[in-house]
Amino acid sequence: MAKLYFRYGVMGSSKSAQALITKFNYEEQGMRVWLLKPSRDTRDGLNVVKSRIGLEQNAEAIDEYVDLFAIFKQREKEFFEVIIVDEAQFLSPGQVEQLRDIVDTYNVPVFCFGLRTDFQTRLFPGSARLLELADSITELKTVCACGKKATVNARLDQKGTVVTQGEQVYLGGNESYRPMCYRCWKKATKKEIE
Repeated sequence: MAKLYFRYGVMGSSKSAQALITKFNYEEQGMRVWLLKPSRDTRDGLNVVKSRIGLEQNAEAIDEYVDLFAIFKQREKEFFEVIIVDEAQFLSPGQVEQLRDIVDTYNVPVFCFGLRTDFQTRLFPGSARLLELADSITELKTVCACGKKATVNARLDQKGTVVTQGEQVYLGGNESYRPMCYRCWKKATKKEIE
């Protein structure tokens, strides 16, 4: 039986690289893969999934109002055997439910890669729904500068100071975010307050 997978991690935990490796592995076995990403993520281009280590593939960008189940049903002639979603935290809760329905109706595995929480340690709506509905949940790990497991996506201002105020979504890479353990993040945020 196919499953809905959620593989999450903080910035820098190789989520996009793992998504592209998963795609490669299925395609190497002759399977057709539908690679998606929410259109909200334009950091590396609208229709591109790109990892920090240089892996890159074209993807179909979808906005939050697109009905993924309806599109999948319309495209039955070009039936995809696997669906992979990068930056899944930007999916709407309804889209997560649509992916769940694809798994159950068509027996197609769906792999979602994304952040669990934002820079304020709050769940993204898409991630919250994935945590509720996924059959398999895996944390992709990376480390804080102190050597402990990183669990927080610390947002940085232009001076490199950790910030705790702002919109939930701010696109950026290593210049804007740093993976941190909770203890280091709390310590850095107390400096911001003082």
